[in-house]
Amino acid sequence: MKRIFLLLAVVTALFVSNHAQAQTDSRLGVTIGANLNTAHFKQNKFLATSRGFGPMAGVTGEINIAGVGFALDASLLYSLRCSKIHYGDHMVWYSQGLGNEVCRMHYIDVPVNLKFKYHKLGGIENKIMPIIFAGPTFSFLVGKNLEQHNQYKTVSVLMHMGIGAEICRRWQINCSYSFSIGETLRTRLLDENIAKNRCWNISATYFFK
Repeated sequence: MKRIFLLLAVVTALFVSNHAQAQTDSRLGVTIGANLNTAHFKQNKFLATSRGFGPMAGVTGEINIAGVGFALDASLLYSLRCSKIHYGDHMVWYSQGLGNEVCRMHYIDVPVNLKFKYHKLGGIENKIMPIIFAGPTFSFLVGKNLEQHNQYKTVSVLMHMGIGAEICRRWQINCSYSFSIGETLRTRLLDENIAKNRCWNISATYFFK
């Protein structure tokens, strides 16, 4: 955790330093999207899971450094991550009346991205501009179910990486994969059963300028 915060601080400091020396452009937009998540257990052969669908939405701010192709963005998003946990496959949970239950985790996410935009394409970039990006997501749990069976981490960190495209200088369409650095939840009956979120995300952001 400390290393991630240190890395984020270094990247931010370098970006701010460049900000002072180069022409920059900032803008604000709205983001909507969806994810396919699974709570992947360390002992996955023992406690199986299936992917679950969840929406996400919020606002995104972006700073571009003119002429070099790099940008930094941060978002404030509501995200619902779901995963079907196959409790019913094991007598210890089946005896309590559990089957294949959908675990729902409601988060306030703060993803931070360092981007590179392929901006020198002979004018094509005004129509479509490829993007690659990576960074951490800081997730704050604000709601959950199955509390009598699972213990949840209130704050978690995920790393994500992805590709996307900027369309007509206003829209950004992104696809990314994220994975938890530490545990997301653990079962109460067998506390050695620890799960981490693994998630595919797709989103669209409209920027106001």
